[in-house]
Amino acid sequence: MELCQEHPLEHHHGVDGYYVRIAAPDALDVATASDGTIIIKNRDADHSTLAEWEVSGPDALALVRFGLRDADDPRIVSTVKLIDKTLRVKLPQGPLWYRYNGDGYGEHEDGSLFDGTGIGRAWPLLAGERAHFELAAGRKSEVERLRKTLEASTNESGLMPEQIGDWPDLPEHELVCGKSAGSAMPLVWAHSEHIKLFRPLADGAVFDMTPQIVERYIRNRTISPLRIWRYGNRITKLPERKLLRIEVLGSAVVHWSADGWATTQDANTVQSKFGTHFVDLPVKQLWQGQSVQFTFSWHASGRWENVDFKSTLCRVMVDPRASDADR
Repeated sequence: MELCQEHPLEHHHGVDGYYVRIAAPDALDVATASDGTIIIKNRDADHSTLAEWEVSGPDALALVRFGLRDADDPRIVSTVKLIDKTLRVKLPQGPLWYRYNGDGYGEHEDGSLFDGTGIGRAWPLLAGERAHFELAAGRKSEVERLRKTLEASTNESGLMPEQIGDWPDLPEHELVCGKSAGSAMPLVWAHSEHIKLFRPLADGAVFDMTPQIVERYIRNRTISPLRIWRYGNRITKLPERKLLRIEVLGSAVVHWSADGWATTQDANTVQSKFGTHFVDLPVKQLWQGQSVQFTFSWHASGRWENVDFKSTLCRVMVDPRASDADR
């Protein structure tokens, strides 16, 4: 999940940075806005890609549900504002949400059957996920309202569908606004989300919120002393006063330099408890704009990577109330 800033959605909807649903495959820095594109499934070939900043989703609410972010975290608040403006739909039973912008998993606009492409409709289970967020924010009356919306989205037998129709009634396709679309029913995931609401409502607290995580990330606001470079997360910017951890899957010598290869140092990786191999480079003493360059010599094969990687030290300016992840 990527934090996006300074893109058209931000300005159009009056928010100050937001979480997009997923970063582009070639994104280098997960906390930096990217102009990459992502593939959207179940859309025709001419509309199968979107800019990553265009695609928002309720996924970021899980950060609150599991205790990684406070409900009033500025980025969470901005993201909620954005998804409500772009993904919320008002139905007879109450508000529901789409999975993400451009979802193509559902019937076509005219109500004809999904044939590999279509238009995604509202998902009742997302009302349940939103209810957990509202409980974390202390809005219990809103939780009750969303629970009733979820229950009102069932069919006559009490079964909960995957998706709800948001179109004008289409009797020729047996589709009614606010009733089940032609999707899976029952969706056990939606039923389990409904059941999981009752314990938090009785306790007055989110059941999934692990106390140790809340203590670490919300109460103590623990900030990592390092940034981790991996092949799947090739960070190009390193905030001041952070260690640079290089983490790879095999044992290696990290051959590195902080002066454009005028001088070099070698550091052997050590194995972590998780089976990866890492080394921390002592770069705290570097100044802003100075770059660390490095490559690898692999112990198992005896070969060099023959590619130079680089991370540049930078000063990160943040809102005083910004998430720790933004620091």
